[in-house]
Amino acid sequence: MSPTFLRQPAGFHAVKLLAAAMAMASLLGGCSSSPSSGVRVIDRGAAPSNPNPQVTTGQYTVKRGDTLYSIAFRYGWDYKALAARNNIPQPYTIHPGQSLRFDGAAGAAPAVVSPTAPATVASQSAPSSAGGFKTTIIRKPNSNTPTNGGSAVPVPTPSQPVASTPVPVPVPAGERNAAGWTWPSNGTLIGKFASNGSLNKGIDIAGNLGQPVFAASDGSVVYAGSGLRGYGELVIIKHSDTYVSAYGHNRRLLVQEGQQVKAGQTIAEMGSTGTDRVKLHFEIRRQGKPVDPLQFLPRR
Repeated sequence: MSPTFLRQPAGFHAVKLLAAAMAMASLLGGCSSSPSSGVRVIDRGAAPSNPNPQVTTGQYTVKRGDTLYSIAFRYGWDYKALAARNNIPQPYTIHPGQSLRFDGAAGAAPAVVSPTAPATVASQSAPSSAGGFKTTIIRKPNSNTPTNGGSAVPVPTPSQPVASTPVPVPVPAGERNAAGWTWPSNGTLIGKFASNGSLNKGIDIAGNLGQPVFAASDGSVVYAGSGLRGYGELVIIKHSDTYVSAYGHNRRLLVQEGQQVKAGQTIAEMGSTGTDRVKLHFEIRRQGKPVDPLQFLPRR
């Protein structure tokens, strides 16, 4: 044994071993100190978030191609409440350059930034049932029978989101329930309604490019265009003073604003505008608030 080792003070080697063990423990602890919450996991299969939570501050300047219905839908308002807030009488006609307030204040406020509607959309001057809107449409369907606008359906709002596992939708086209609602298309249900946060505010149905999209109930087309970011080619139908429905991501629109439609009538062709796959995004809104469409549609 080395004389140098024998000359060390008692306990010296024990202290060195303890210090080395503590250093190793510190090193291992540092390697595992990064919390797992720091890793962001993105579910690419989930439905896109809703881009239009309700805005209650500021104002919006009407642009060419805007309608009261499209502005109300975009900012989470009931069109009648937004009209009342801004003293707009029926038939709810608005004009480019007009300011719409969301807070009802008299003073100036920062304007709400929003996408500009396509320059090809004509200025609005529609009949009262449509809320005052026009747009450019490729063609019209055969059916154009006036209706009484449908009726409200008192159903409870769901209290919790449902998992978005793909589920077949075997409901035949044109089948209506007692309340007058029918499925807006055939295909596979790939996204369900979620009532919390910024999750899906409707349902998503996957299908084939160009397959028919149907009106879910009788009503009047109050918007047909691509001016609402995140929805692609969009149709909005007013069913009553309480309910409207929306049909997004279409390839082609087959109806125009002010047109009366029947449940089961073809209003568009399914597409992928504004999204990454062929599907129909379908919403039902009650007084401007999204509700679960599965509570209205015929049971599968």
